Amino acid sequence: MVEKITSKQNAWYKSLREWSQTTGVHKDKNLLWLEGDHLCEAARQKGLKFHTLVFTDDCPSSILENWSNQADKLVQIPTFLMEGLSSLHSSPLMAAVIEMPTKPLLDSGLSTVVLDQMQDPGNAGSIMRSAAAFGFKQIITTPNTVGLWTHKVVRAAMGAHFALGILEGLEVAEIQVSSLPIVLTSSHHGSFLDELVASSQLPSPLAWIFGHEGRGHSAQWSEANCQAVRIRQPGGEESLNVAAAAAICLHASSMLAIKT
Repeated sequence: MVEKITSKQNAWYKSLREWSQTTGVHKDKNLLWLEGDHLCEAARQKGLKFHTLVFTDDCPSSILENWSNQADKLVQIPTFLMEGLSSLHSSPLMAAVIEMPTKPLLDSGLSTVVLDQMQDPGNAGSIMRSAAAFGFKQIITTPNTVGLWTHKVVRAAMGAHFALGILEGLEVAEIQVSSLPIVLTSSHHGSFLDELVASSQLPSPLAWIFGHEGRGHSAQWSEANCQAVRIRQPGGEESLNVAAAAAICLHASSMLAIKT
């Protein structure tokens, strides 16, 4: 049964609106707001539990039928009410409240991506998307990194969240004591990535460290216990965008892992 809500004063609607437009995360109840059929489908394919599905009143009946058995609570609202819940410039035909995945434990046997004090949500989401595409299964953030479950990161990652084990807020020391070989990315020093790939010297599994957009990685990393890597840039530009650099590194790492 689809519940129809038409008033901004509805208690359920007011409660959802309090957090859906801000971060999109209800931390007390461990709930996440997802907008659009693409993200909802990505969550469904990974078997996540849907708490509530929300549709606009002009949403095609075929979409409602396709999703009708995915949640206990189905709600249909006018477009202007969806606009009040949405963080997008153009509100979607459907959205959902899902239960957030259980936070995993650090697995030292998995190749890992570490976002170290990264601030830009677009960069973080893009790197997550590359990580999932190239077969990485674990992503970690250090303190003062953008929240990975916030609206902009979730949208930029395009469903990659549901293919990754996500651990947020780990201290550098916690990561360094794991058995994962640590590879620091740099624009100015370290071994060239293409040479390491050619000589099969990149370890696997490993932890790739991608740092702050301006400052690079934190000084807390002990370079004595890390391998520094840079990307050859024959065009002579000062540096690559961190998301572009990450895509190059993760692709190279995954291709080498396949060969071995």
